Amino acid sequence: MNERIACEKLRGRIMGAADAAALIASGTTIGMSGFTGSGYPKAVPLALAARIEAEHAAGRPFRVRVWTGASTGPELDGALAKAGGIEFRLPYNSDPIAREKINRGEMDYFDMHLSQVAPMAWQGFLGPLDTAVVEVSGIRADGSLIPSSSVGNNKTWLDRASKVILEINRWQNPALEGMHDIYYGTALPPHRIPIPLVRASDRIGEPYLRCDPDKIVAIVETDAPDRNLPFAAPDASAQAIAGHLLEFLRHEVAVGRLPATLLPIQSGVGNIANAVLGGLVEGPFSGLTAYTEVIQDGMLDLLDAGRLDIASATAFSLSPEAALRINEGMARYRDRMILRPQEISNHPELIRRLGCIAMNGLIEADIYGNVNSTHIMGSRIQNGIGGSGDFARNAYVSIFMTPSTARGGAISAIVPQASHVDHITQDVQVIVTEQGLADLRGLSPKQRARLIIEKCAHPDYRPALADYFARALKGSYGLQSPSLPGEALSWHQRFLETGSMLERS
Repeated sequence: MNERIACEKLRGRIMGAADAAALIASGTTIGMSGFTGSGYPKAVPLALAARIEAEHAAGRPFRVRVWTGASTGPELDGALAKAGGIEFRLPYNSDPIAREKINRGEMDYFDMHLSQVAPMAWQGFLGPLDTAVVEVSGIRADGSLIPSSSVGNNKTWLDRASKVILEINRWQNPALEGMHDIYYGTALPPHRIPIPLVRASDRIGEPYLRCDPDKIVAIVETDAPDRNLPFAAPDASAQAIAGHLLEFLRHEVAVGRLPATLLPIQSGVGNIANAVLGGLVEGPFSGLTAYTEVIQDGMLDLLDAGRLDIASATAFSLSPEAALRINEGMARYRDRMILRPQEISNHPELIRRLGCIAMNGLIEADIYGNVNSTHIMGSRIQNGIGGSGDFARNAYVSIFMTPSTARGGAISAIVPQASHVDHITQDVQVIVTEQGLADLRGLSPKQRARLIIEKCAHPDYRPALADYFARALKGSYGLQSPSLPGEALSWHQRFLETGSMLERS
């Protein structure tokens, strides 16, 4: 694999994963690459997990603090969490083992807006960064690094870390070289300057990551693939949501609020998002652009169909089939994709400037449009806010999508009062379920409530929601946003225990 390491000075630092993991001390902070299962280190975290298990077996506590771009793969989050080796984690987690550790109080977790991670690391609020463990696809003769299938916070980790461990992954297609746009113009106040990006297609940086060669203490060669999870085919509910949303976009174009080419699309990850993107393949729109966090299957379909001109993101989030497809056609896709640091892909100013159409999922929304995207019953973390807040607050149109029920209809996604709020009503403009679409722009809380119940709630739950709203209008302390706080968390439980959707506390 040495052909991937063109810098002669660094070839002498090649070692095995176990030797590299031995350079990481207990109690230190590690900045790992990776974003939605793409471009994360695979070998060193597994070796570190094995070392942690051995230390624990010998009665020696060993835990580290882990920062990443977003979620990663089981070789990183899963392995370290299973070994009991993570003391603190940020900014996003989707690993089920780590989730259980967090919810049992065995791991501290800071769920934060993805755009804020790099600035906060530079400001020093998060403490020192001891080690960066970053996957790249190659090292050039001058020591610059060819990024992998995600960029995330790698620029910041490489700059801030005291020492650097690189994984050179031969599985990553060498044709990735040239796809990336690494912008080094960000700074802290009072030295900030405008970021010179005015179109999703703009390239404002460099194709490579910089790293002081003297900080690189180990290079580990790997050929392990990214863990790309399959997406289920869109079901009837996802297709109905896509249909409502496409009808809305056609209407916005017809009345002149959107151009015929729409505005840059941001889309969360998942089956519903892919259903919407699939609908755009067959829809009337062309000349589309995407300014988002991840390039997923539906965007490849749009590119192949000639509907999408450019996709800007910070990482891939692909099914195994789509990963194979993009690897085989990387040279063809490379000039129509841009991977940037997440402090640029998720930058609030750029999102507002470009006028993104933000489409994200949720766990529950209340009748006033508050959205919970992270917690179950108000206290149990599911994943995290990710970049949805960066986009929702600053989007030209902020859209949230969900099936109207969960668990086979046993739970309503539309509730009287959200048990936890990640996105306040002022940041939520449109809610879509398979039942219909509620355009909430310009509406008062009471108007929102009536429309959400009518358009978005499942028919089985509309009577209960209407009953709650009617009683809130009579018994609320104030009538701007009528509520009965004592019923907020008990609403689902009362229905499940009594079977009566109209039962009152």
